[in-house]
Amino acid sequence: MGYQFVQQRIAEPINMGIRAGITRWSPLPVVLEEDLVGVEKELTQVQREQMRRATDPKKWLRGQAKAIKIQNLWDEYRFPFDLLGLIVAFFLIYIVGLLLGSYIGHSLYRRGEILLQRLPLFKQVYPSVKQITDFLVSDGNERLKKFSRVVAVQYPRRGIWSVGFITGDTMIKIQDEAGVPCATVFIPSSPTPFTGYTISVPRSEMIELPISVEEALRFTVSGGVVLPPSQTKQLTEQNVTADQAKQEGASISSDASPDTDSSTLAQSQS
Repeated sequence: MGYQFVQQRIAEPINMGIRAGITRWSPLPVVLEEDLVGVEKELTQVQREQMRRATDPKKWLRGQAKAIKIQNLWDEYRFPFDLLGLIVAFFLIYIVGLLLGSYIGHSLYRRGEILLQRLPLFKQVYPSVKQITDFLVSDGNERLKKFSRVVAVQYPRRGIWSVGFITGDTMIKIQDEAGVPCATVFIPSSPTPFTGYTISVPRSEMIELPISVEEALRFTVSGGVVLPPSQTKQLTEQNVTADQAKQEGASISSDASPDTDSSTLAQSQS
């Protein structure tokens, strides 16, 4: 689906421009007289009217025949020719990136932002959309600054722990009603961590987790399958200790009741 979207929305318009440029300026492919005769027979009524209105009808007809030849050749070798549009698209994106990365690009970008912030409809929507976009495309360090710490809170009810990110302080009214210091926590959803719930939680009811933001995001995206390495090691050690305790308890229990085992064996033998 991604390839089809790029091919239809980006590459195909570029390919149409390439075909039009070849038709207009390239001497190839060569158009013969018999090609003109065949194309003229296939013209529709609208196309015949266009040919009559053209300054040079024969030149117009030659252009039509050339375009048909190019289209047939394109259809015959569609896959390699379609790659031309993708290559040109990636090249244009690269050039645009270089321009935006330069001083002139930054100046144009800032002027464009100022223009959007002055438009009646965009000035209410653009700042919020820009903040979200900057967060989504930011690298790990920038995202780490926005998600200051990883915490666990009891949500959506007590007894159920959810992993979230402290994004900042909460509203003054909420903190006044709670009567204790609170913070805003973003609870991401799986498998798309950029959607979720924003809640306000008392700081005393949070458990700070000793993991990075990237580890928490991987934990969320995988649905809890990918655990942070530090937490996996500790969890394994705890499970091993619990298993050893169970085995020792079972051993003590069996050693403490030999008479019961002997009577059971005697009953089975009789």
